[in-house]
Amino acid sequence: MHPVKTRDIAALGEAMLEFNQTQAEPPLYLQGFGGDTSNAAIAAARAGARVAYLSRLGTDRWGDRLLDLWQRENVDTTSILRDAQAATGIYFVSHDAQGHHFSYARAGSAASRMQASDLTQHWSEAVAHSHWLHLSGISLAISASACDTAFTAMQHARSVGTRVAFDSNLRLSLWPLARAQACISHAVSLCDLFLPSLEDMTALTGLSQAQDIIAWSHAQGAAQVVLKLGADGAMASDGFKVHGVPGHSVQCVDATGAGDCFAGNLLTRLAAGDDLSVATTYANAAAALSVQGYGAVAPLPTREAVLQLLAHPSKAITP
Repeated sequence: MHPVKTRDIAALGEAMLEFNQTQAEPPLYLQGFGGDTSNAAIAAARAGARVAYLSRLGTDRWGDRLLDLWQRENVDTTSILRDAQAATGIYFVSHDAQGHHFSYARAGSAASRMQASDLTQHWSEAVAHSHWLHLSGISLAISASACDTAFTAMQHARSVGTRVAFDSNLRLSLWPLARAQACISHAVSLCDLFLPSLEDMTALTGLSQAQDIIAWSHAQGAAQVVLKLGADGAMASDGFKVHGVPGHSVQCVDATGAGDCFAGNLLTRLAAGDDLSVATTYANAAAALSVQGYGAVAPLPTREAVLQLLAHPSKAITP
């Protein structure tokens, strides 16, 4: 018998302080919060899910700010470990005609020091009592020990009846392409739901056609695949049927965290019992709302805002 599932989602990874550029000259930055799986956890909590976050933070003021954020957002922090020997990570976002660009100050961060023993000693019950475990390519990339922790968590989840969602979130500034290819391919083989982006998969596999990427993902072992296409929407596949969801016409201010918003809302609706196509339609609308403000967390929409956009898709609604 598997443990009773009392929580919708447990997300594992690194959260950071964000400084998002709002003006080029002189440069001005808006302080916020980021970290892909943390963004997804907050997005899910705003959508009504019961969520826990699994990570390490420094014992610094930045770590305190993140704890305060999660508590305000109704994300369970009982599985957050504090590390007095390392700092909480920071990153900067800049914008130009080519899109948004990330610069990190996260080497040796507290989260990068997570160990597989953290899972066995502190986090195993949180995973076991959740419907979904959510991780990403960044969860694997920040260090070898974090990668081991992520794989241990995925294997544990499968042994206790918790489904695994994995977002590709490729950041080649964090690790070499060959290692990313090997680790992400292995992660896809351990997940129930794979959430790649077209850009990530072209870099990882050389494939550029949506149908080929979906076929590759199923061949690695993912039962369900939702390919994120940015402004063009998404494609969801259960291995038998592919469902396309068109994009929404909205004013894009900052796409930081849009994919994380998509993931958190998708998992929320799947945990609530929606089928994959319905959940994808909902997540696509949520992501469209999230790009209308600066930062990864501040623009994440509520369930009410998403339902309003779905009811009136021709209107661009600010969350």
